[in-house]
Amino acid sequence: MPVTLQEIDRAEWEKDAQVAQDLARIYRDAPAERLPAPVERFIDDHFTQGGVFCCALFNARRLGAVAVRRETRVWWLSHFCVRAETRHRGVGSRLLMLIAERAQGEGCTPRVPTTVLMMGDQLLLARLGYHPAADGTYYEFHPLASQGGRQ
Repeated sequence: MPVTLQEIDRAEWEKDAQVAQDLARIYRDAPAERLPAPVERFIDDHFTQGGVFCCALFNARRLGAVAVRRETRVWWLSHFCVRAETRHRGVGSRLLMLIAERAQGEGCTPRVPTTVLMMGDQLLLARLGYHPAADGTYYEFHPLASQGGRQ
């Protein structure tokens, strides 16, 4: 089965206990220094600020998530996390590509602020076709550059 994209908003998170549990489980696998707050507060704060989470779904299981904040013509992506047992299997790469495809389908450009990136994140983004902005404050997806980065 292929990895598919599932978008989770506050309404779905509040009504579906399994969704809430899975999202929390994904972010509990993240190193503590990667999140600005304890997991439940981080998730709640992101929803309060109008964000959504895009999750990698495989065999009806949520394996990874990215926090997404939409603005006019731009989707800001942050806080990538894949469950520990599925890391290094292409789930994160596939999730980021699915998000980029959806954003572009809606006429938006995916961007990632550099403030939330570790070196491994920067390498992954470069491989997937993201390039740093001239001022260095974010990475932006360039679809033609991503042709070699698809898995």
